[in-house]
Amino acid sequence: MARKCEICGKGVAVGMQISHSHIRTKRTWAPNLQRVKAIVNGSPRRIMVCTRCLRSGKVQRAI
Repeated sequence: MARKCEICGKGVAVGMQISHSHIRTKRTWAPNLQRVKAIVNGSPRRIMVCTRCLRSGKVQRAI
């Protein structure tokens, strides 16, 4: 399962972690994804959605 929001497409970001002694190692930042039941094309479906989309009302939750 991809770590990507199905609404906005937000995914994993890659960068460098820099220690106090300036040793650089690669690391990732994953979005805060929640598995929610939402209305997609008129029918309820379980989708992975980031919390930013949930909070801003871009997702219509199904009961």
